[in-house]
Order: sequence, then structure tokens, then C-alpha cells
Amino acid sequence: QVQLVESGGGLVQAGGSLRLSCAASGLTVSSSTMGWFRQAPGKEREFVARFRRGGSTLYADSVEGRFTISRDNAKNTVFLQMHSLKPDDTAVYYCAADPTYYGVEARRYEDWGQGTQVTVSS
Repeated sequence: QVQLVESGGGLVQAGGSLRLSCAASGLTVSSSTMGWFRQAPGKEREFVARFRRGGSTLYADSVEGRFTISRDNAKNTVFLQMHSLKPDDTAVYYCAADPTYYGVEARRYEDWGQGTQVTVSS
């Protein structure tokens, strides 16, 4: 059974940084597409970044240059380093995984974590 457990969310001022972690069990992060999505109140879940199992990364335009997705294969964990945070980044951030899909559509990802709240104050 796959489990994805996010951590690292919190309250930060605009311009600050946070690092989110997603600890995986029941799958190998290096053999899966690992993605980060976010959902703000009243909005649809949106793509943030993904790490394809072959090693390539993809970012949403809104976070390109500010966020970095990475993985630690030994710890079977994926990270999302977030810099220059803005109030618009406020959302619940979710880790997602899929064995084959590597796109940006949330509905195509098979496994999800419970989410971690990120709040950016102005």
C-alpha cells in the first residue's frame, strides 16, 4: 500500500522560504513520477512541479525560478524548496505519485498524500 506523507508547511512572510517534504512508502520515488500540486480555497487543484522517474523536472510558470523539486533516493523522499514566497502561493500542498503518467493533470495521478498547509502573509 502506497503512503505519501507531507510535512514542512507553515506560516511564512512574503519573500520567505519553506521546504516541503514527501516521505514515500510502498513505492520507490526514483521509479515513479513524483509531483507537487496545490489547492487554494475555492480553487481547483493545480500543478506545481514534478520529477519524472528519468530525472527530468517540470514546473508551473507561476513557480518557475522560485521553487525547486528534488528527491533523495536513499530516503525515498521528495522535496519542494520554495523561495520568494508570495501570498498567492497560499494553499494546501499535496504530494502525488504515479507509476507511468508524467503530465500535469491531477486526476491522472494515482496516489496522494494528505496535504500540508502553506500560508504566506503579506
